[in-house]
Amino acid sequence: MPSSNNKTITAWCLYDWGNSAFTTLVVTFVYGTYFTKGIAPDPTTGTLLWSLAMGISGILVALLSPILGTLADRSGRRKSSLLLATMVCVFATAALTFVRPDTPQAISLALAIVVIAQIAYELGIVFYNAFLPDLAPPGKIGAISGYGWGLGYAGGITCMTIALFCLVREQPLFGISTELGFNIRATNLLVAGWFFLFSLPLLSRLRDQPPSQPPLPSRSLTRQISQTWRDLCRYREILKFLVARLLYNDGLVTIFAFGGIYAAGTFGMEMREVMLFGIVINIAAGLGAVIFGFIDDAVGGKRTIQISIIALILATLMAVLAPNKTWFWAAAVMIGIFVGPNQSASRSLMGRFVPPCHQAEFYGFFSFSGKISSFLGPLLLGVVTASYQSQRAGVATVIIFFVSGGLILQTVNEENGLAAASHQPG
Repeated sequence: MPSSNNKTITAWCLYDWGNSAFTTLVVTFVYGTYFTKGIAPDPTTGTLLWSLAMGISGILVALLSPILGTLADRSGRRKSSLLLATMVCVFATAALTFVRPDTPQAISLALAIVVIAQIAYELGIVFYNAFLPDLAPPGKIGAISGYGWGLGYAGGITCMTIALFCLVREQPLFGISTELGFNIRATNLLVAGWFFLFSLPLLSRLRDQPPSQPPLPSRSLTRQISQTWRDLCRYREILKFLVARLLYNDGLVTIFAFGGIYAAGTFGMEMREVMLFGIVINIAAGLGAVIFGFIDDAVGGKRTIQISIIALILATLMAVLAPNKTWFWAAAVMIGIFVGPNQSASRSLMGRFVPPCHQAEFYGFFSFSGKISSFLGPLLLGVVTASYQSQRAGVATVIIFFVSGGLILQTVNEENGLAAASHQPG
């Protein structure tokens, strides 16, 4: 197992600092907005197409993550798997820079590359999260998870600030051209370099471990996944928690995918304003993740998630009904404050529930729960937006996922989950 020293924990958190640039700039605030306004024929069609791409990537991640998590646990190659996923995401992100709006089949090509990058990013998170229980000292898993999320938001803010002041301006620095939006597409190169650079400390410190079990014949893979599912079903609180997360995480996925698009389409924000909007939200989210990391360790992951869900429901309703930008900004900041704690506490609660010998396997199902139905949120938003010709109506659908997930989370018994992880054999 990797050493639980401060340098390794810092390197683990730095990976969050690096990879968050991808979700912040590519998925949420810059490239997604650029695609809907600069490559798609119109914002409404672009919103629908982007929702389909996010949905497809979500389904594929859901199918792949339990399988690859199982293989990583059995082979001892969690570090190698993390390295491969990281490099695929980095190169795919860089490739988006060179898809011009006048490129033949630009829409299909851009979406295909985004799907590849998103899948690699999410699979990397499976292996990355699986190291958390090994690294965190006793009683500190909530704080360490919060530090990671907080530093991740800070990394996203910093990278986007650099993009804003160097690239997304009338006269970009370094003589970078604005023709056909190249300066905006060049933010993908910045993200790729940023992710690569800040993943190096963790990737250089981690080591693959000797296989914990004999190699798995390919013909036995389905049987092993079935066995992993049966193992998971023995931990009832994990199972209930994953069903709850399956739902409320759909709301988060949809917010991430369409926050910038909604700001631009409904409130007329230009690219620079959307980026400033993203910076403010990320500051709020980073502060929320760090502060609630301590609250998580004090009151428990379940209660922390419940608080965040209630706040997210109210903030989303405010964003839907916002009569002007001022109200929308207030709602967005509130969303930011509670998005970070929701994600961080979910990761730490899973870390508390997971038995040591099933970390990557069960975190694969953790990713599965966040992705198997993740196409529903973006797809429902896209369909409702297109049907009513209203992004407000589409965004309102997010509340459904928060409410339903919160109700199921209420049935989770955190004490029983902790006891099961401690006393039941893997």
